[in-house]
Amino acid sequence: MNAINRHEQNALSRAVLEIDVNNHAGVMSHVVGLFSRRAYNVEGILCLPLGDGSRSRIWLLVNEDQRLPQMMKQVDKLEDVIGIRRHNADHAVFQNLENFFRA
Repeated sequence: MNAINRHEQNALSRAVLEIDVNNHAGVMSHVVGLFSRRAYNVEGILCLPLGDGSRSRIWLLVNEDQRLPQMMKQVDKLEDVIGIRRHNADHAVFQNLENFFRA
């Protein structure tokens, strides 16, 4: 059996989705609701406004399985989604957050 550490296992089994959206009340609910309705677990969520606040960027840490490509297509079809990109789980946006919340 291959010996891999916890960080490497998480990098293999998770992905970070970077989603640009129009910023208004309810947009986060629409995006995360899509995952919820399909029983697709979201491990982490981070959202911040961009520029003048008319747009936001949502990062989702999700488990990676065979459904992920289809989930990304469905997210991209949502009215307020401008774009979606997939990153490996070791993307910098979630890398040190666990230490931040241990305080």
